[in-house]
Amino acid sequence: MFGILKRGLAIALLSATLAACQVVPDAGRPTTTAPVDVPTEVPTDTVLPQDDGRHRVALLVPLSGSNGEVGQSIANATTMALLDTNAENLRITTYDTSADAGAAAARAISDGNALILGPLVRENVTDVLARARPAGIPLITFSNDTGVAAADVFVMGHVPEQSIARTVQFAVSQGARRFAALVPNGEYGQRAAAALQRAVTAAGAQFVASETYDRGNTSIVSAANRLSEKGGFDTVLVGEGARLAAMAAGELKEAGAALPSIIGPELWSGETALTRNASMQGAWFSAVSDARYRQFVSSYEARFGNQPYRIATLGYDAVLLTLRIAREWQPGQRFPTGQLSDEGGFLGLDGAFRFSRDGVGERAFEVREVGDGTISIVDPAPRQF
Repeated sequence: MFGILKRGLAIALLSATLAACQVVPDAGRPTTTAPVDVPTEVPTDTVLPQDDGRHRVALLVPLSGSNGEVGQSIANATTMALLDTNAENLRITTYDTSADAGAAAARAISDGNALILGPLVRENVTDVLARARPAGIPLITFSNDTGVAAADVFVMGHVPEQSIARTVQFAVSQGARRFAALVPNGEYGQRAAAALQRAVTAAGAQFVASETYDRGNTSIVSAANRLSEKGGFDTVLVGEGARLAAMAAGELKEAGAALPSIIGPELWSGETALTRNASMQGAWFSAVSDARYRQFVSSYEARFGNQPYRIATLGYDAVLLTLRIAREWQPGQRFPTGQLSDEGGFLGLDGAFRFSRDGVGERAFEVREVGDGTISIVDPAPRQF
């Protein structure tokens, strides 16, 4: 995934009755219920009970393996959303994709689900879509890779390219005109650099230089020195995590110097280590608002005893989105994907978002500035489109 999964996050729970949230494991695994302290309906065999009064929605996430904790966090968040809204017209069933995403999708379709929330990673989208598309079942995926978006695949993840574009727009409004990129070799760096160039051109500024490196302390420092020798720029995108970005910043500018401005990717969100490096002071990056997220974290911790992953909000918001669309979703009919392309968008824990007709999700980002021991919001996210 073009991004990093993190813990952190929370919404006060309303008294409610859970609308049948189940877990259907991969073939060969014993049937288990999700580890949540709420009433659940658990079938005694592998066949789901008949329930014509609710829309069937499948949640496809890994429940074991390297991303198992992330998938469980998303599943827990969908349960919270059902509780908070007292949803009575949805049945959400969770299917484990850790062993075989395609088989999980086939099981979900066989069970009569009309919408799939997931999968988590882009590598599973092809396998899931191969089963879902012939059946006319759309996907709202948690991936942030716009390359998988289509008329029946809606990308709900936070798209890093959009974060970069938002930061560039702000930087230009503050006087930035000549941009450079310091990015790692590989797909991540290529996409970050391409996003920077597009955003700079759209803003009427110039892209003047770039350097790449293999991930590692020495490589990024050497690349930063090479970029500094080229000169001619007033703003640099450092497409790296907090620790290495801080090392590069020390080579790009002197502590206390106004220029060049340092900008970074969304993955700086939550990285307080940035504030302990003098060369990073004044750096900008964009991320979705944490205003509702903090309350969600508190509620999640109270119910499940640990913190959710940051990406868990996508599971919560996916349920809110489905409930919104379900107002126009008639029993027995296919999920009305046309309703997802509402130009006015939707509001969730992560703020305002909307889908274009090609399936790419657009989000409202806020711009943050790194200070001395603090990170502050310098340009709030718009509340609506």
